[in-house]
Amino acid sequence: MHLRSVPRLVRKAAAGALLAVPFGSFGFAGVAASSGTAATVAELHPLITVAGHGTSFKDSTSNNWSGYNQGILSTDKTYTSISADWVVPTATQHTAGQAEDSATWIGIGGGCLDTSCDATDETLIQAGTDQNVAADGTASYSAWWELVPVPSVNSTITVNPGDTINCSISEIVPGLWSISLKDVTDGQSFSETLPYTSTLDTAEWIEETPLEIGTDAGLASLPNLSTVSFTDASVNGASAGLTSDEGVVLTDSNGNPIATPSAPGSAGNAFNDCAWATTCAAP
Repeated sequence: MHLRSVPRLVRKAAAGALLAVPFGSFGFAGVAASSGTAATVAELHPLITVAGHGTSFKDSTSNNWSGYNQGILSTDKTYTSISADWVVPTATQHTAGQAEDSATWIGIGGGCLDTSCDATDETLIQAGTDQNVAADGTASYSAWWELVPVPSVNSTITVNPGDTINCSISEIVPGLWSISLKDVTDGQSFSETLPYTSTLDTAEWIEETPLEIGTDAGLASLPNLSTVSFTDASVNGASAGLTSDEGVVLTDSNGNPIATPSAPGSAGNAFNDCAWATTCAAP
C-alpha cells in the first residue's frame, strides 16, 4: 500500500468505495484540489487484487500486480527474508496526455496464500522503486519503503532508469525488521530497522500499477516500460526456486493482459516482466 501525496493531473477511473478511504487513519492530510484539472492525488500500492484464480493450465491474474508470488499453502513455509536485484525500467508515456504510474518492488505479505489465489494475506512490508510519467510526458523515478497500513516513506537517494537495484527485507528477531535498498550503479543506499507484525505467509517480486485517490480515483494507467529483469531472487537465505505456476499476470478491467511475467530462469531465481505484452521471454 505505497501511499504518497503527489501533484498529478487527475484521470477518470471507476473506484467505487475506495473514495471513502479514511485518510486520517493513515496520518495523511487529505486530498486538496486546485484550479483547473490539477489536484493533489494520493497514490497507494495496495495488497493484491485478484482478478482470476490460477489453475494448472494458466496463471492467476490481478488488476494491480504482475510478477511472482509464493504462499504458505503451496510451499509449506513461512517467509522471514526476501531479496532480489532488478534494473530500473525506462518509463515512457503509453497514451498521450495521460499520467501513468508503476512500481517495482519486493515484499513479504499481501499476496496469495497458494498458486490459485483462493486466499490472500492482509499484511505487507515492502520496498522498491517508482517509475512514473506525468501527463506532459515527463518521467520521474524514486525509491521508497513501506509498512502497511502506514504511508510509504520516499528515500532521498537518486534513482535513474537503467540503474541496478539490490533490495533485501529480513526479520532480525520476531517483530523487528531490516530493510535495505542499494543503487548498485552509483553506490547510493538506504537502510531501516523497524518494528512490524507480519503473518510471514507470502513473498513476492512485483511490477505494479498503484491506486490513485483524489478528485477521481482508480488504478493508475501503466506506462510503457522497458523489460523489468529480476535476478538473484531469494527467500529465507536460499534461492527462491520460482515455478511457473507462481506467476501473476496483470490484466485490465476486461481481462486483457497488460503486463506479463516470463517463465523463471533455469536456476529458479530470475524472471523478466514485460509491460503491454501477452508474452515475455525468459532470462
